Amino acid sequence: MSGVASWLSFRRIVIATLALTVGLSVLVMGSHLFLRSFASGHVYSLQDVDSRPVVMVLGAQVYPDNTPSPYLRARLEIARELYESGKAEAILVSGDNGQDNYNEVDPMRAWLIERGVPDDKVVGDYAGFDTFDSCARARDIFGVSEMIVTTQSFHLDRAVALCRSVGIDTLGVGDDSVRRYRPTWMKSVVREYGAGVKATWEAIAGGQPRYLGVRETSLDEALERS
Repeated sequence: MSGVASWLSFRRIVIATLALTVGLSVLVMGSHLFLRSFASGHVYSLQDVDSRPVVMVLGAQVYPDNTPSPYLRARLEIARELYESGKAEAILVSGDNGQDNYNEVDPMRAWLIERGVPDDKVVGDYAGFDTFDSCARARDIFGVSEMIVTTQSFHLDRAVALCRSVGIDTLGVGDDSVRRYRPTWMKSVVREYGAGVKATWEAIAGGQPRYLGVRETSLDEALERS
């Protein structure tokens, strides 16, 4: 009887594990499809995207010497080209500055300014701790109602969907140039599926960013300058 009991117990564990695996798979894929549907029709190439007053660059890794990583440089280059072509009048760089020894925003600003974008046209959001926070703060702190957002293509549906979910008329331009860094690219693609579950909840439930603060006029002033 003990052998039968052990077999039944093992069988229950296997069934429970399979059920959990299937359930998680459905949740992950459902979230992925939801975000893709929400972003559908709002993702463009650099050449085809319509003009918007603002392009927002989402933060990514900055090295200890304060140089942007290849992923971040690619995002910044898209923003620079949009500005230079007249498709955006100002650039909002949104990143993590939650620790004294880590700052994504100032290196982003410096990179753009060194490449010819006027410093009064590049505005920093130092509390863009994740994609949802960057979108919500663009609306609530900087007064953005329409914009282009740029990031890597595997992240773009999530970024566009979240920004649209907070009420910003958002178009997205994605980067594929760093796909050549295949191991990190594939790792990021896999991680993106998990991040989509959190993003789906944020898009549906709404909420507030971790840090809100007072309304800033720096972006308004950048847009007013000719």
